[in-house]
Amino acid sequence: MPRNTKFCYTCDSDEPHRPLTGPEKLWLKERTSLRNVGGFFMCTAPNCRNVRAGFNKRPFDPVIRIPLPD
Repeated sequence: MPRNTKFCYTCDSDEPHRPLTGPEKLWLKERTSLRNVGGFFMCTAPNCRNVRAGFNKRPFDPVIRIPLPD
């Protein structure tokens, strides 16, 4: 399995993920009130954008999806 591939809870399969960008981290901090969001990744499968932590497949209930950039 490639290094950037992780299990996506919403896709129910192994999908490519990437670390969050600066604006995405800021959005997630404001959405969750967490201080540190550096360990979160976003699924890059088409139409998914689900957020997960490194070892936690489902850190939020309900799931949080990063909005599309403006």
